Amino acid sequence: MDLSDANVLITGGAGLVGSHLASELLGEAETVRVIDDLSKGDRDRIPEGVEFVRGDVTDTDDLAEALTAEIDVVFHFAAYTDTNYDDDRTLFEENTEMTYNVLERMSEVGVDAIAFTSSSTVYGEAPRPTPEDYAPLAPISIYGSSKLADEALLSTYAHSYGMTVWNFRFANIVGPHQRGNVVPDFIEKLQADPGTLTILGDGRQEKSYLHVSGCVDAIRHVVEHADDAFNVYNLGTRTTTSVTRIADIVSEEMGLDPDYEYTGGDRGWTGDVPKMRLSIEKLSALGWEPSGSSDESVRRATRELIAEIAPEHAAE
Repeated sequence: MDLSDANVLITGGAGLVGSHLASELLGEAETVRVIDDLSKGDRDRIPEGVEFVRGDVTDTDDLAEALTAEIDVVFHFAAYTDTNYDDDRTLFEENTEMTYNVLERMSEVGVDAIAFTSSSTVYGEAPRPTPEDYAPLAPISIYGSSKLADEALLSTYAHSYGMTVWNFRFANIVGPHQRGNVVPDFIEKLQADPGTLTILGDGRQEKSYLHVSGCVDAIRHVVEHADDAFNVYNLGTRTTTSVTRIADIVSEEMGLDPDYEYTGGDRGWTGDVPKMRLSIEKLSALGWEPSGSSDESVRRATRELIAEIAPEHAAE
């Protein structure tokens, strides 16, 4: 799909990936519109020139204001994660409700193209590197379960209602303005106590990290080059980074040498997949490669986040 003259709607467009995509498409797409309730996003992230609708995607009236007939493609990024809700039922029901609402509204107004941010969590604890055709998909978290339910809805609309779907299974995406994941968490902890850093689990959890700039570039590449009805692509790097290694990187970039204290166990929380690395051979065959390693993505994001959160520790 050619995005250069498209009318684009991004749900959750004030979040990490959505705001970066809006910035990338501004000036290239015909129009860029964002809907976000700002419950975890920030209005300041949305650049001037992007149409903004403050609304909740679980509210069909709010969604109808944003998702109109002139839209050519929807990037559906709005979602709640494990860190946003302690209530598992609310997390599952609202995530799937948002996706169903978007698909129903698209059908009502004749929009037939949607890109969706799924997650590596749909695989559960799978062999590594995990390819897109791995089965059975067996998530171990409510968040992963909600993403798998979303994928099922998208598959149905692709195969039975004539939509084109680009379904992205993300590794861990990191970058500026992010809060609530391991990198900003470590920065905030060390800002409060430079001498000690508490690490959830045993620190051996090891996952693939991709900088948000690479994530957005990969999304655009797939949307512009993959044209099946239901396109499923992993997004990540070929390398991984352990939690202890992230602690080392953050400490180095802040100029600190803290003692590490581990809470114990092989996972950081209930539903945490301790080891994750996605196969990106399908993405590579389509012509896209990550520009850096997992460690490099973490280090770049760390520098950006230190400048935001703890500028007194930023490198000269």
